[in-house]
Amino acid sequence: MVENDTRVLILGSAPAALAAREWARGPFTHIVAINNAWRIREDWDFLIHPEDFPAENRPDCLTVTQRIVTAQDYVPIQNAYGGFVYAGGTMAFTAGYWALGALKPSVMAFFGCDMVYPRSGNTHFYGQGTADPLRADVTLRSLEAKSARLALLAARQDCNVVRLSVGPSRLVYPSVSHTEKIPEARPRTEHVDALLQAEYEAGYMVPSGRYWEVEDRFNPAVVDRLDAAWLAAYKASALDQAA
Repeated sequence: MVENDTRVLILGSAPAALAAREWARGPFTHIVAINNAWRIREDWDFLIHPEDFPAENRPDCLTVTQRIVTAQDYVPIQNAYGGFVYAGGTMAFTAGYWALGALKPSVMAFFGCDMVYPRSGNTHFYGQGTADPLRADVTLRSLEAKSARLALLAARQDCNVVRLSVGPSRLVYPSVSHTEKIPEARPRTEHVDALLQAEYEAGYMVPSGRYWEVEDRFNPAVVDRLDAAWLAAYKASALDQAA
């Protein structure tokens, strides 16, 4: 049996993301750029963006190896992992689930996606931008929990999720250097089936992906309870690994 060696870099638009411009391509088999991050380096493989991403911000042309991923591609995959209400309706998580389903990686590494924004100065590498993950949204009440959920579902597919940044982050993943070998340890997943069942019973699936059109259906207390359970499961696993 051939060991899976698909290593995906998911690149966001934080000011620090420009550092990735100088990185060697070798550690990654695929680069997934979110929104404007395609401008950081020319050798990206996939650009993923929401339906309302302005046309003038999209690349004028693609190489033969590049592809744009749209809602038509990522909504079905997102639904296969439980849907946007549970996964978190912002593109960092959408990109993660799409990569998990479409590319089936062994490693998924985030950079420029920490979702921590300075009070002054540039919020993104291209200047001032909207802090999309911080908007009032029932699916984004705990970014930490949503990141934990992604890591646990990835672990069930034998994929390790890390971040390549240092300092504060809303992502709960271990921080490693892009030049380091990614640790093989993954969170335990014995609680995942029960958590997915609880989500199913809550019934917050929106097949179209347009959850905001029916947001009055969702009880924030239910979302908070599920978020807390995912985060607790991830933290317990992390403590076990550290022991």
